[in-house]
Amino acid sequence: MFMGEYNHTADIKGRLIVPSRFRDSLGDEFVVTKGLDGCLFVYDNNEWINFEAKLKGLPLTSKDARSFVRFFLAGAANVEVDKQGRILLPNVLREFAGIEKDVVLVGVGSRIEIWSKDRWEASAENIAAEEIAEHMSELGLSI
Repeated sequence: MFMGEYNHTADIKGRLIVPSRFRDSLGDEFVVTKGLDGCLFVYDNNEWINFEAKLKGLPLTSKDARSFVRFFLAGAANVEVDKQGRILLPNVLREFAGIEKDVVLVGVGSRIEIWSKDRWEASAENIAAEEIAEHMSELGLSI
């Protein structure tokens, strides 16, 4: 399970150091794709296979399902960790997430999210945890 928050920087070429705690679980190759809320999602290969299977199971006759599948798969990229512990984020993914220099990597259970620092801070400011917690019981989560 991925957890924690790490601040790093992307260089001019789009290379980003992946924290060693995350690399230990991800391995040397994994998948990065467009995520929700303006960030990137990172999946280890096993979790990606599971997620891809769920996407394949969506009905082709549903326009929303087709768009959802297209969103995640068209933006997906296999990335490899180099000897310095860095990955190269494709330009299309950097542009989507607004990543220029300062980056925050966040462990959120089965995946990692990569955020531009500005978007992460804006998103974190808008989280009303107490208000959201009231609605989590509707999804089966009680604290």
